[in-house]
Amino acid sequence: MRTISRAPLSGRYLSFAEREEIALLNARGCGVREIASQVCRSPSTISRELRRNAATRSGSLEYRATSAQWHADRRAKRPKVTKLAANDALREYVQECLAGIVTTPSGTAIRGPDVPWVGRRHGRRKDRRWATSWSPEQISNRLRLDFPDDESMRISHEAIYQALYVQGRGALRRELTACLRTGRALRVPRERARTRGKQFVTPEIMISERPAEVEDRAVPGHWEGDLILGLDSSAIGTLVERTTRFTMLLHLPRLTGHGDTPRTKNGPALAGHGAEAVRDAIAAAARELPEHLRRSLTWDQGAEMSQHVQLRIDTGIAIYFCDPQSPWQRGTNENTNGLLRQYFPKGTDLSKHSADDLAAVAATLNSRPRKTLSWRTPTEALDDLLPSVRQDTVATTP
Repeated sequence: MRTISRAPLSGRYLSFAEREEIALLNARGCGVREIASQVCRSPSTISRELRRNAATRSGSLEYRATSAQWHADRRAKRPKVTKLAANDALREYVQECLAGIVTTPSGTAIRGPDVPWVGRRHGRRKDRRWATSWSPEQISNRLRLDFPDDESMRISHEAIYQALYVQGRGALRRELTACLRTGRALRVPRERARTRGKQFVTPEIMISERPAEVEDRAVPGHWEGDLILGLDSSAIGTLVERTTRFTMLLHLPRLTGHGDTPRTKNGPALAGHGAEAVRDAIAAAARELPEHLRRSLTWDQGAEMSQHVQLRIDTGIAIYFCDPQSPWQRGTNENTNGLLRQYFPKGTDLSKHSADDLAAVAATLNSRPRKTLSWRTPTEALDDLLPSVRQDTVATTP
């Protein structure tokens, strides 16, 4: 038995002195919450310590500081043999749930497309491997139903993810990441997603500061916008009016030199949907609208809107931005983009469509009856609102 260290590894873990104090208080018959108050720890920490690190040789659970410290040191040893590496039955179950063969209702196996694993996320519009593809969370929770009396058949979903993503954790082959629904070969840290906000977005132009009249859709003139992307960085801009669902499409042609010269970091946006190109396209579309239909525009935090200050000066439209990774805050625009994919499918070159083509598609969409408009078309709904808006804005003379 190695010498017990009285100094804790960090303040996160209980020290030997704290364990001695817990043992004394527990021997006096103090409750968990009273002990937690005395040693300034969480009650759950004390409860777990008394349960996991108690001495059991006497046939009962007796808490002693030396035995508890020995248990803690034993658990802290690294490296550990993982559950999947030590338990063959558990490993086979997890692999079958991840990479099992797809079968028909009659039990006939279907291999699906033959897709070699290339050690990275699946490519654009590429066939995916067909497999059972249960998620690690589904596997972890299903084990309790399939093996209710076998405690050795237990594993957390995080342990499965680590076996797939972390080198050296072994047990599961890395190519099994192709069976995950995302197809990622690497994990994306959550902190990276939380800090994805753009520098040009400030608190006063976030969607939380948008006027309340935008939410009830009673007043026309509030728009939502986005880009739909295609092959080779081609894009089309979309603008949708919230009240009438009237749609306008922005033509974003590629600039001269695109595809002829190598891409340069921080160089000009030759793909056609850079900040200046999007700003000019929105401004040109806004000039075709009467002033009372240019109240606000809600966009996501894409870099193409970094020129929003100049856009507001040019058009008088108030610009607001959604929260990161919150497309539902522009639900009207997201729904319209889904309808537009009938004409502009994913994985196709959108730069081949001219401005006349976009105008024709927009007119087609605006003349389609919509259930949310009581089966009127967006064009009819907009025409019905225009007279009333004009009357409200005309100044009266005595």
